Amino acid sequence: MTHRDSEGPVCSLKFVTLLVALSPEFLFLGAGLQLQDSGYDGLLIAVNPQVSEDQNLIPNIKEMITEASFYLFNATKRRVFFRNVKILIPATWKASNYSKVKQESYEKANVIVTDWYGARGDDPYTLQYRGCGKEGKYIHFTSEFLLNDGLIAGYGSRGRVFVHEWAHFRWGVFDEYNNDKPFYINGQGQIEVTRCSSDIAGIFVCEKGPCPQENCIISKIFQEGCMFIYNSTQNATSSIMFMQSLSSVVEFCNASTHNQEAPNPQNQMCSLRSVWDVIKGSDDFSNSLPMSGTELPPPPTFSLVQAGDRVVCLVLDVSSKMAEAGRLLQLQQAAEFYLMQIVEIHTFVGIASFHSKGEIRAQLHQINNSDDRKLLVSHLPVTASAEAETSVCSGLKKGFEVVEKLNGKAFGSVMILVTSGDDDHITNCFLTALSSGSTIHTIALGSSTVKNLEELSRLTGGLKFFVPDKSNSNSMIDAFSRISSGTGDIFQQPIQLESTGENVKPQHQLKNTVIVDDSVGNDTTFLVTWQTSGPPEVVLFDPNGRKYSMDDFITNLAFRTARLWIPGTAKPGLWTYTLNNTHHSPQALKVTVTSRASRPAMPPATVEAFVERDSTHFPHPLMIYAIVRKGFHPILNATVTATIEPETADPVMLKLFDDGAGADVIKNDGIYSRYFFSFAVNGRYSLKVHVNRSPSISTLAHSIPGSHAMYVPGYITNGNIQMNAPRKSVGRSEEEQKWGFSRVSSGGSFSVLGVPADPHPDVFPPCKIIDLEAVKEEEEVVLSWTAPGEDLDQGQANSYEIRVSKSLQKIQDDFSNAILVNTSKLNPQQAGTKEIFKFSSELFTNRPEHQPDGEAQKSHKIYMAIRAVDRNSLKSAVSNIVQASLLILPNSSPVLARDDLILKGVLTAVGIIGIICLTIVVTHCVLNRKKRAGKKENETKLL
Repeated sequence: MTHRDSEGPVCSLKFVTLLVALSPEFLFLGAGLQLQDSGYDGLLIAVNPQVSEDQNLIPNIKEMITEASFYLFNATKRRVFFRNVKILIPATWKASNYSKVKQESYEKANVIVTDWYGARGDDPYTLQYRGCGKEGKYIHFTSEFLLNDGLIAGYGSRGRVFVHEWAHFRWGVFDEYNNDKPFYINGQGQIEVTRCSSDIAGIFVCEKGPCPQENCIISKIFQEGCMFIYNSTQNATSSIMFMQSLSSVVEFCNASTHNQEAPNPQNQMCSLRSVWDVIKGSDDFSNSLPMSGTELPPPPTFSLVQAGDRVVCLVLDVSSKMAEAGRLLQLQQAAEFYLMQIVEIHTFVGIASFHSKGEIRAQLHQINNSDDRKLLVSHLPVTASAEAETSVCSGLKKGFEVVEKLNGKAFGSVMILVTSGDDDHITNCFLTALSSGSTIHTIALGSSTVKNLEELSRLTGGLKFFVPDKSNSNSMIDAFSRISSGTGDIFQQPIQLESTGENVKPQHQLKNTVIVDDSVGNDTTFLVTWQTSGPPEVVLFDPNGRKYSMDDFITNLAFRTARLWIPGTAKPGLWTYTLNNTHHSPQALKVTVTSRASRPAMPPATVEAFVERDSTHFPHPLMIYAIVRKGFHPILNATVTATIEPETADPVMLKLFDDGAGADVIKNDGIYSRYFFSFAVNGRYSLKVHVNRSPSISTLAHSIPGSHAMYVPGYITNGNIQMNAPRKSVGRSEEEQKWGFSRVSSGGSFSVLGVPADPHPDVFPPCKIIDLEAVKEEEEVVLSWTAPGEDLDQGQANSYEIRVSKSLQKIQDDFSNAILVNTSKLNPQQAGTKEIFKFSSELFTNRPEHQPDGEAQKSHKIYMAIRAVDRNSLKSAVSNIVQASLLILPNSSPVLARDDLILKGVLTAVGIIGIICLTIVVTHCVLNRKKRAGKKENETKLL
């Protein structure tokens, strides 16, 4: 790393230290959720604008968090609690004595409350998109869950449920139950219910009441109508990640209570580690100690904040740097489109510009109609200054002056800062920006932009974008299109359907189609931009064949844009456009299409793209994510493609997958993921994601694997079965998509450092296999998994290393010395392909193996794991561990556990006694009959 590379982080550290020294309260401004002296500060709970106002909702939220704070404090052995909580009230609710928002917004919330039901019904859940020990995206509650006390019987108290979800969200642990695998065969060949701890007791229940286990499990298949019902009164104290609803459960499973054999997500995702072990390894716990004494912490304090008028100020660089590489033209085109189409109605908008000094170009003006939008466009800069010097702080100062004229402060306002210049003094206004209460989104143009520009976004919770100096890049318009009000109201926000650009030769065409599906269509706009003075010929056909030409477009020759607005609701189906370059030289032609939701009752399909972190250092890869869904229903089988544009090299196209392999943690959850490691140069990279879905059926997920609180169907209380109301589920598995859909979204930018200038050796091993599964078929064990690549999840690995042990501890701690399986005939396939491998379990039934100290020699199970090896002998991490039984069970019936054996023995004894009694009775009757018959015969002879 060069001195310049390391300068930014060092300066940032000095800056934060200075802030804390000046005023400790600045530590929590813009920083989001923080842990300080065992207390969490800045927890943000946001209510969606679609949620109807209810006088009980906010009190119930407060009660939930207060209960959760004390429950969490005890569960973590006096380590953490909730100190300060903010609740964001939607602007759609009546104004009350709420504080005004500063940098809080719905999109930044740790917890969201909506009226939208996902595939999980009212299940509280946490969106986890990364692996074990990694923080999630948010916790989701429905308003019904928070208001309907009738649901408490099934989920447990709301405070306990919150702690269950908090562990998902904050510490990256997973559920310890598995509805898809409700039972398993343990190492002693006994049937066990999937639970943690295994001390939690209950009975099998059939449709007509309690029943023997063998009636519920036949040939290893859990029979329909059967369930395992737990006793309402237990002695077990764990685990919160299994069944937080039990009153006795007050702890997370630890090393002594953890059930490593249970086939649950926690064991699969965290390599058989206990929940408590993962939590103890988190940053929260490594930097804190248990509180001394016996006193409880104070209850949380709550502040209610509400957004007021939406206020935006464009802060635009007009230095001479903007005259280079067509930057000013790109800015004009994107800013015009933002003002005319993207920014929501009733927003107050102002404009400031800067070079070495700042200037106010337009005071705040509220957008109520098209004329207001046009007026603001007229104030956009037309030419760049001759001055090369840029002063970002001067521009921001003018921006703050603009927004403060509305209410005296900049609280809740948004700055869109666009610059291409360097500025050695940008840190001078970091403190002002942080304390302003404004959110700053930054857009960097070209490779000469000040290196720590993005620190303004990080400090204030804003987005950050990068626009490369490439004529055919549409990144500037994509960035402006991505910036919304942040209210969470998807029905009001613009949705990008198309974004493309090409360098087109003279008399050649750019031709393509865009899908307008029936969930969008309102306020649909087609934007065409070009480079030279003469516009291209444009022909557009709607799905019914109606033709639009350039005469139908509104043209701005100065900014070289043409815009067509479709009145009413655009017809769903395929729209076809053709752009013909009539100019005598090649030029970049670009097309952008946006729309809004067509009906308030039907949320449109959306895509949210982002990267794992803001920056990386070679050779550490980044993970790219795209959440594709309709409301909260994940959309499956979409084609998701990421376009990554570096500062100088060619763009990289990368297909993302939702297959539960490689970078993708959970299959079919609507989160498409991929590793990115094709680093060509140092510097900033821009990310954009395209999503396409062909016309089909079954686009929406029905049952989503993931992290959500268990709904308990009922309990055994005083020997009686007490069933809860049936769990609400509104999941849909089929929805016809006559036209399919297309979406585009910017994923912002990230930075890469340390990329070597010269060719470098192979440094990327195959990625870890995370979906290994094992099935016993007679004498064979069948393993299946998704093939990794030569480099992470790309290419084709060279070989596999599969090892087996009768000891769980051995394969977990000493994989290299476990028994090696012969895989000489197993040739790895292309990354993403399903692999299947069979081997005979007889080879390991009687094979001697050294056991770790203290571990029993006798075991009826084998444990298996795998890793991949590339051509340069680089090895992946060891996969998740799977298990298989060595027992050959008669008639495929599993061996029963001790309690069930006793039950079966009693039933058998009763049956035998019954048969003996019946035999005695029958024999007695037969003998009596013969005796009577003999007596009659003797009487006849005497006569």
